[in-house]
Amino acid sequence: MIKNDRWIIEQAETGMIAPFEPSLIRSVSVDGNGLKRPVVSYGLSSYGYDIRLSPAEFLVFRHVPGTVVNPKRFNPHNLEPVSLQSDEDGDYFVIPAHSYGLGVALERLQVPENVTVICIGKSTYARIGLIANLTPAEAGWRGHLTLEFSNSSSADCRIYANEGVVQLLFLEGMPCEVSYETRRGKYQDQAEQVTLAKV
Repeated sequence: MIKNDRWIIEQAETGMIAPFEPSLIRSVSVDGNGLKRPVVSYGLSSYGYDIRLSPAEFLVFRHVPGTVVNPKRFNPHNLEPVSLQSDEDGDYFVIPAHSYGLGVALERLQVPENVTVICIGKSTYARIGLIANLTPAEAGWRGHLTLEFSNSSSADCRIYANEGVVQLLFLEGMPCEVSYETRRGKYQDQAEQVTLAKV
């Protein structure tokens, strides 16, 4: 069963999401005079939670002639860091046209043992050609999610840091026999930095 806002608030109080925003934020103050700037929404919704992109790190794949990306022998030199930029619209990274990038969630998750979290893209980004990879966080997983984005458009695309980037849906099931924590999953306790492919 998908979990609602009341349940998400209760679980956040025990550390499931940190930092936690108990409402859906659509604008933020930019000065002490009440001036507000619109943001890509983040925080609690009716049946989910929109997490933010961390400003800490963003990497894009670059073309390295003669190489093939191999998940079993991943070469970090196939990625290059993208600089955080700022203007009146906020802090952002740029993903080149027809490219793929990796970022990290600002919020840290601690998934209950009887819940799996599905991470889906926000329509605001989907409508400009930026697709978030569907990512699960299994029962008992904890850390900062590494997030994957594909710019399917023929134009470079901004992705805003400290603003909503994907939505989490919480699915409760019968308790599992072996959780991610119990089996010591390889992506457990990810820090607020991009975690590369592991086999």
